[in-house]
Amino acid sequence: MWKGIHSPGFLSGDVFQGKYPEEPGRAARGAWYPQVDAAAGVQRTRFGATVLGPLAKDFPIFSAYAAGPQVSYDFDLFGGTRSRVDQAAATAQYESAELGAVELSVSGNVVIEVLQIAALRAQIHVAQDIVADDEHMLSLIRAAREAGAVSGMDVLSAQSQADHDRTFLPPLHQQLSAAQDALASLSGVATSEWTPIDVDLATLRLADDLPVAVPSELVHRRPDIIAAEAQLHAASAALGIATANLYPHFALSARLGEEGLLGGGPSETAWSVLGGLTAPVFHGGALTAERRAAQDEYQAAFATYRQTVLNTFSQVAASLQALGNDAESLLTQQRALESASASLALTTQAYAAGNAGYVQVLDAQRLHQQAQLGEVQAYSQRYVDAVKLLLAAGGRVDLRRDR
Repeated sequence: MWKGIHSPGFLSGDVFQGKYPEEPGRAARGAWYPQVDAAAGVQRTRFGATVLGPLAKDFPIFSAYAAGPQVSYDFDLFGGTRSRVDQAAATAQYESAELGAVELSVSGNVVIEVLQIAALRAQIHVAQDIVADDEHMLSLIRAAREAGAVSGMDVLSAQSQADHDRTFLPPLHQQLSAAQDALASLSGVATSEWTPIDVDLATLRLADDLPVAVPSELVHRRPDIIAAEAQLHAASAALGIATANLYPHFALSARLGEEGLLGGGPSETAWSVLGGLTAPVFHGGALTAERRAAQDEYQAAFATYRQTVLNTFSQVAASLQALGNDAESLLTQQRALESASASLALTTQAYAAGNAGYVQVLDAQRLHQQAQLGEVQAYSQRYVDAVKLLLAAGGRVDLRRDR
């Protein structure tokens, strides 16, 4: 089993599953069904001549009540309700996708900070080894000086080299502290309560056969693409609502209940059925203006969606190219380290035999130090670029392999 860069839910693709809450959609879909309400009312009335004619003046003022259920239903002939349901579902999906994008970003930043910490620890270890080698070489040169085999200049040069190499450590320790504080912040823990994570860069492994292509379906699952697509659907639904508002609206309502006088007397069951038709005639151009605005918003949402998709594939291509370059860079750094190690060993032996000067040893040491640090940086950069590929693909590419 290859060991992979692992953060809970990150490599496994559990960061964002493309799911979104159903409640907003269910709330909007309620408009598809008949609406049943309990209604009660009290009125005090005096009939006019329109109802009773000449007898109106002889009919007393009275108080009456009515109570019972009432049912209403909108036929949604032109799809206004259906568009509102679609808009609610798209809005819920957008909000969920935005949350998924934040989760993915935080997970990726956590992994990158962990890799940064591992890389800094590795560089500190290399710097400490370099200082230890300097101390060992300095002790040998001092012994040779006491024996009269070398000059005082060689001792000063060795001391200067050792002091110079020690300057590498404080900045690396500072960077390590900053990276640990950043990881604590990303984890939602106060720095004072944070326990530093000890990750050894040498224990991390990536598959040798990293992908050279990523299926477009994986990229389509990116939360930002899902969010842009949801915005496009919501804009389309808003256009449907604005279009439906230009056409007649037909609703049917029915009522059944008890009616009677407040002053006493028998009550009776009464019912009524009412069909209503409302058609826009003049709204000062507001309805057509709203539809044109909805059309413009749809075009803007489509442009945003298209640009998001293009940016996504550009990021994936850049990440794949970076991984290819990282492999070549790592191979070059490993070869450079092998050559520098062999050169340093031979130069040190030649210096001990008196066949080389200390300046040559210093040059060989510098090349070896640069090769060591370069190898660590090449390893860490390869891991970071692998994480960036995961982020670009929406956290769905598994870089682990079974062998």
